[in-house]
Amino acid sequence: MTIDLLKRFLQFCLFVLVQALILNRILLFGCAMPLLYVYFVILFPRNYPKWGVLLWSFAMGLSIDMFSNTPGIGSASLTLIGALQPLVLELCLPREADENLKPSLRTLGTNKFVFFAFTLTAIFCITFFTLEAFTFFNWLQWLQCIGGSLLLTLLLIITLESIRK
Repeated sequence: MTIDLLKRFLQFCLFVLVQALILNRILLFGCAMPLLYVYFVILFPRNYPKWGVLLWSFAMGLSIDMFSNTPGIGSASLTLIGALQPLVLELCLPREADENLKPSLRTLGTNKFVFFAFTLTAIFCITFFTLEAFTFFNWLQWLQCIGGSLLLTLLLIITLESIRK
């Protein structure tokens, strides 16, 4: 248990540093920003306690908020994803799936993992950019931000997942 906690903490620090120091500076076409820290929540195994997922998600969102100057937006969006992650994971699993299953391309299969990652990333991007804009006055810009960030983030997640052992 302590080894798992240490690995999770190191992943946490790595995702925060990569997002804060590198990915927050990337803005393609004025609207698409990679939000890779969603991948941290996607990686939680099936048997992980729900309160633990929520706590890690909130801490990750709060850390990103501090570095990105987005007060409460990241933590609210990521906490929502942390609450929905076990439910969406159950939709993608077969009935006889192992209790210790960790979601990945190899364990879920390509189609189910892409669906799983797409669903959580889409909900995150919609929530994040809706809270950030807090208005539908410029809805075309809002849709571009959601679509661009969703595609860019999903591309990074699938790339990292295919590289990961």
